[in-house]
Amino acid sequence: VQIEKGKPFIFTAEVAVKPEVKLGKYTGVAVTKANTKVTAAEVKEALEAERNKNARTVSVTRAAKLGDTVMIDYEGSVDGVPFDGGKAENSPLELGSHSFIDTFEDQLVGKKAGEEVEVNVTFPEEYHADDLAGKAALFQVKVHEVKAKELPVADDEFAQDISDFDTLAEFKEDLAKRLADAKKETAAAERQQKVMDIVVANAKMDIPAAMVQKNVDDMMNQWAQQLQSQGIPMDVYFQYTGATPAQVAEQFRPQALANIKNRLVLDAIVAAENITVTEEDINKEVQRMADMWKMDFDKVKELIEEDVVKDYAAQKALEVITAAAVEK
Repeated sequence: VQIEKGKPFIFTAEVAVKPEVKLGKYTGVAVTKANTKVTAAEVKEALEAERNKNARTVSVTRAAKLGDTVMIDYEGSVDGVPFDGGKAENSPLELGSHSFIDTFEDQLVGKKAGEEVEVNVTFPEEYHADDLAGKAALFQVKVHEVKAKELPVADDEFAQDISDFDTLAEFKEDLAKRLADAKKETAAAERQQKVMDIVVANAKMDIPAAMVQKNVDDMMNQWAQQLQSQGIPMDVYFQYTGATPAQVAEQFRPQALANIKNRLVLDAIVAAENITVTEEDINKEVQRMADMWKMDFDKVKELIEEDVVKDYAAQKALEVITAAAVEK
């Protein structure tokens, strides 16, 4: 508005402010009751998973089948020219795992140890190596060994080997209990989310675009840090996937908006219900964080006490509306 030497600097600014939330119905909302019953088929499936976890592989002389592992040498070429990364020796490959491109694995089904085979495949159009994308390739493959998975017999001896139980019946009973506990835990989390979705839908608020963008930026930064911790620089990720920062940011936007709405509604419920956080709650969480970070308790409390209070209050608000929900 005014910028002149010897005169006051006057300007106007537009800022986004935390929106007001008008709560709708948030207690006594109706949600569908989840089925937590464990079936005999589910116990059988869990038992089969345990057998597979404890399976051993044995060499076989028969032809390879889907599910078998073959030990192979291979060298690939495009138009008769070998390419980088296309050669390996004595490499294990589980047939049916889809860890190799196109129909590579399918063409080894029916082959025996000692056989040599030509495998023809086509690289996908979106393949990360531009010089191979969409190209037809020929692999010279030699099968050294075929290994089959051998499952243990499900009997009392098996139960004794992998657990503290003496009989298979006891082990299956424990499997059923663990499955039931897992179902109840999942159902509780889903019930909580359903309640939250309904309460948010019942509320009215006008979210500033800047608030959503800030949340998206935070999520992008966290995602970049996770990639970096796995040794994947962001530029490499974008190069291999063909995605752009704008596209990734857009994928985060719906979740960012949901996060904001959830927190604003919980904060409003905290105020409406006069929810408070005790000093004991604060100290317990601060101590947990101090132990994890190996830092002084007082220093951690100084840094995060305000956030701890807000998070604990929001969690209590969520517990209040979840407990008050009715099942239909």
